Amino acid sequence: MHDAVHDVDRRSRAARAWVDEAVRRVEADANRSADTHLVPLVLPSMPGVDVYLKDESTHPTGSLKHRLARSLFLYALCNGQIGEGTTVLEASSGSTAISEAYFARMLGLPFVAVIPRTTSAEKVALIEREGGRCHVVDDPTTVYAEAARLARECGGHYLDQFTYAERATDWRGNNNIAESIFEQMALERHPVPAWVVVGAGTGGTSATIGRYLRYRRYDTALCVIDVENSAFFPGWRDRDDSVTTGCGSRIEGIGRPRVEPSFLPGVVDRMLSVPDAASIAAARALEPVLGRRVGASTGTNLWGVLHLAAELHAAGQDGSIVSLLCDGGERYAHTYFDDDWLAGQGIDLAPYADAVAARLS
Repeated sequence: MHDAVHDVDRRSRAARAWVDEAVRRVEADANRSADTHLVPLVLPSMPGVDVYLKDESTHPTGSLKHRLARSLFLYALCNGQIGEGTTVLEASSGSTAISEAYFARMLGLPFVAVIPRTTSAEKVALIEREGGRCHVVDDPTTVYAEAARLARECGGHYLDQFTYAERATDWRGNNNIAESIFEQMALERHPVPAWVVVGAGTGGTSATIGRYLRYRRYDTALCVIDVENSAFFPGWRDRDDSVTTGCGSRIEGIGRPRVEPSFLPGVVDRMLSVPDAASIAAARALEPVLGRRVGASTGTNLWGVLHLAAELHAAGQDGSIVSLLCDGGERYAHTYFDDDWLAGQGIDLAPYADAVAARLS
C-alpha cells in the first residue's frame, strides 16, 4: 500500500513539475516581448481627431491572437487540462492556430488545427512551420464539433477559443491589451479616447476592453465592428444570442456564423456592420500610408474608425480614437491583395476606395 501511495505521489510531483516548467516558459515569452507599438494615424481633413492603431502584428507570431493563445495555454495548464504529451487542438480560421502552434512547439506538445478550407495558404504554411498539423473541413460551421471529436478520439485537449477567450484573459490588468492602451495614451493630446474600436472573432478582445473601461471608470465608449455573414451584429441589435448565419466570414479572424459564448454584448456601447469590400478597400488604402500591408480585419477596424472620426468632426468635437492593427497583409497575398480573387468573389472595391481615400487625405 505504501509503495502504491509513493508511486502516485511521485507521478503527481512529476506532473506538477512539468506544468511548473511549462508555465515558466509561457510567462517568459511574455516577459521578453516588448509591448506592441501605438502608431498614430494622421487625418489631415479632421485635425481635431487623433487616431491610433495598436500594432499587434509585432508579436512573435505576427498577430493579435498571440495574446489569446498565451492566455488559453496558461488557463488550460493551470486548470490541469494540459500535461506532458497532451495533444492540443483548436478550431480556427488561421491566426489563432498559428500562435497556438508556436506555444505547443515551445512545450513539446502535438498540435492540430481544425480550419475551414477557405483559410489562406499563407496561414496554413505558418501553422505547419510552427510544427502544427492542419485538419481541413469544407463547412466552416463544423469546426467546433470536429475539433471536439478529434480531441475525444485522441484523449487530447480542445482549447476552444470561442468559449474560453473571455475568461482566460485577466481583464482587470496584468498588462492586458486595454491596460496597455491607456498607459501608452497617457502623454497624448487626448489621453482618454472617445472610442476604442475593435472587431469580433471570439469576442474576447471586446470583452476584455469593455470590462476594463467599466472597471477603471473611463469615459470611453467601445464600438465593435462586424462584417458580412456574421451573427454578432444582428445578435447584438436584436438582443438574440441564438442568431446564426449558416456561412463563414470572408474577412479572416473576425465575424462568426454564430454568436460565440465569449462575446459579451452588455459591454458593447455600439456596433457597426461593414461590407467586406469596404474592409478590403480600407486595408489596401493603409499600405501607402504605413509603407506596408495589413490584413482585412484591420481594414474593418479602420472603416469604423473613419466613420466615428467623421461624426466627431461633424459635431465639432475633438478627441482620440484607438483601434487595432491586427496582422500583416503578407498573409493574404493570394486573397485580399489579389485582383483575380476579388473578381471571383464578386467584390468591387471602387465605391469604397474613394470614400476611404477622401477621409485619409
